[in-house]
Amino acid sequence: MDLKLDHHSEDNLTIVDVEGEIDVYTAPRLRELLIDLVNKGNFHLLVNMEKVDFLDSTGLGVLVGGLKRVRAHDGSLELVCTQERILKIFRITGLTKVFGIYASVDEAKEAHGRDK
Repeated sequence: MDLKLDHHSEDNLTIVDVEGEIDVYTAPRLRELLIDLVNKGNFHLLVNMEKVDFLDSTGLGVLVGGLKRVRAHDGSLELVCTQERILKIFRITGLTKVFGIYASVDEAKEAHGRDK
């Protein structure tokens, strides 16, 4: 399975749409996109993982690395995910305490608006 990446900005939030599998082969593409977005001044990222079929430890590492990059600029990296098999990975690793995880893009945008 391939990885499809897209992104767009709404207000002060950059939404990254991810579809497919985030694994050792595809994760570098996501890493490069996150680095590029941060280098261009996008410090509030929302990664929409609703269409992600698989996530391995390499993918987790990319997300944690992205979070560290935005936090260096007082930014945020949050996730949209409702798939139990993906959420379980975040729970097992304790990353539910690190990432804001939302059920929808709208819910995340609303929470982000309150935090401003």
